[in-house]
Amino acid sequence: MVGGGPAGSAAAYWLARSGHPVTLVEKKEFPREKTCGDGLTPRAILQLEDMGFDFEVPQFHRITGLRSYAGDDVMLEMEWPEHSRFPNWGGVIRRKDLDLQVAALAEKEGVTVRSGTEAHPIVENGMLTAVELRGAAGVQRVDPAYVIIADGSLDRFGRGLGTTRRKDFPMGLAARGYFSSPRSADPFLESQLDIRDSSGASMPGYGWVFPLGDGEINVGVGLLSTFKRWKHVNTTVMMENYVEAAPDYWGISAEKATSDAKGGKLTMSFSKGPQVGANWLVIGDAVGAINPWNGEGIAYAYETGRIAAGLVSDAIGADDPTLLRRYPVILDDEYGLYYRTARIFVKLIGNPAVMRSLAHTGLRNRTLMEWTLKVMANLLDEDDKHLGEYIYQTLAGTVRLLPTR
Repeated sequence: MVGGGPAGSAAAYWLARSGHPVTLVEKKEFPREKTCGDGLTPRAILQLEDMGFDFEVPQFHRITGLRSYAGDDVMLEMEWPEHSRFPNWGGVIRRKDLDLQVAALAEKEGVTVRSGTEAHPIVENGMLTAVELRGAAGVQRVDPAYVIIADGSLDRFGRGLGTTRRKDFPMGLAARGYFSSPRSADPFLESQLDIRDSSGASMPGYGWVFPLGDGEINVGVGLLSTFKRWKHVNTTVMMENYVEAAPDYWGISAEKATSDAKGGKLTMSFSKGPQVGANWLVIGDAVGAINPWNGEGIAYAYETGRIAAGLVSDAIGADDPTLLRRYPVILDDEYGLYYRTARIFVKLIGNPAVMRSLAHTGLRNRTLMEWTLKVMANLLDEDDKHLGEYIYQTLAGTVRLLPTR
């Protein structure tokens, strides 16, 4: 297992739970910082529940739902929906704490965790034949039967096997920082859909405030590649403007920052491939699993890790590595239509006027927005999933009517 984030630790946990020997290799020492919004939707909570995560730890802050804004005049608070499978609550926890605890759960299942160790593929005749591990103890060559790659959006290990990102698929840029706030115990995630700078001028993208419950909040901004001139936007400056214009009740300013702003790329919509090789699979951010609808990556890291673990377990049990080839089919069955629809949606909101119109109009209709929350958080219940094709066709038709820019 290459990478000790949500995807790698989940895959290691489930593979070890199936009775297989697993080594998890993490480049940095736990606990380590990760640039992330730190928010967990009900999809992520379900996966953590299944792994036996302790939600009573003091680092975890329980979240009731989502508060959305469009400018200063329109606001709506929505609780997480009731669902036949997913819980109706979420949470916020720093990634350094989350990843440490999930890696510990994997270790408890028998996983050998090697932090502070960097993995490099050894490729011969186009095949992954071995892995070189470099750590404090020196250099070691190992010969695993299967390798699951979960080394994040940079995917250095995967690039050695030829993985690349599709340039025609959306990607995101984001920046976040931590601030002290008197409202740190707020039970809602907050998103700003029409962000403005301190002068009131509109900025592309979206903003968020995720309360941590410990006196601090996670504040960030995101931008999609479907926005015009997105490459010219400095997300750090964008976040500085967002902080200046944030609602007064958060009580934040540049002086209240408790960390420097950090940014990163969001690889979305399964934009990276190949997803599978003769004896390897790519999961989580390394395969571009982030949800384009809302920028959520943690839940899909856990889910793809679990899927990959199941396939590797099957391949070991049947002594048949060709079973790994089912991976792209499973991903498409599970996420294909949803992510194709999302790609249409992000193209639609790449037009700033459309984004502002949708946000201001939608937030005045609670029923519409509660349904939209279900869609964007991928929380449609089984009875609602027949709507997926209808949503896709409607959005595709709307995009075709947009003027070219």
